[in-house]
Amino acid sequence: MRLPELRQAVCQGNLLLPASGLVTWTSGNVSGRDPETGLVVIKPSGVRYEALTPEKMVVLDLDGQVIEGDLRPSVDAPTHLYVYRHRPDVMGVVHTHSTFATAFAAVGRPIPVYLTAIADEFGGPIPVGAYAQIGEEQIGEEIVRSIGASCAILMQNHGVFTVGASVMAAVKAAVMTEDVARTVYYALQLGQPIEIPPDEVVRGHERYLTQYGQK
Repeated sequence: MRLPELRQAVCQGNLLLPASGLVTWTSGNVSGRDPETGLVVIKPSGVRYEALTPEKMVVLDLDGQVIEGDLRPSVDAPTHLYVYRHRPDVMGVVHTHSTFATAFAAVGRPIPVYLTAIADEFGGPIPVGAYAQIGEEQIGEEIVRSIGASCAILMQNHGVFTVGASVMAAVKAAVMTEDVARTVYYALQLGQPIEIPPDEVVRGHERYLTQYGQK
């Protein structure tokens, strides 16, 4: 992928966050990695979403050095870069503080597979990572340690991180995380939700991966 195309994809991914109700003001960020060069494109720090353009995205190497861009990268860049360095399969990372999913993170509670949508998209429970300090690589370390095979993790007292094989895959995971968190929250107000048996979770996830959509 050429960098101009990746800038466009990352900008579009960032714009989908407020459009999907996942962020407020300037919180949250999306990044993407170029599989050929290994360079990472990420949202600039503190810039309102309506002001974002592909040209304002910041290009970094995996050590955090700015390669292209006049603005400072997101303060969450060390987290994104740590994930990319330790997960070669990941090409997109998203961070939000979306309301319902972050409510689960605030109480350190994972989201079990109560819904077929959770089985389909995540293939298992959405895990919770331990509390980690913001600013350096501690959050990235905990994501890599605790996310397992999931495409999403709730970081205790913080928010949501999702990963994907592309920028849009990671954005989709963030949207789906909030969607199922909202439903599970309301279900918990009615009573104790029923977990889907593990073998049915595996079957549903495999079916979703191989049969859903246009191949």
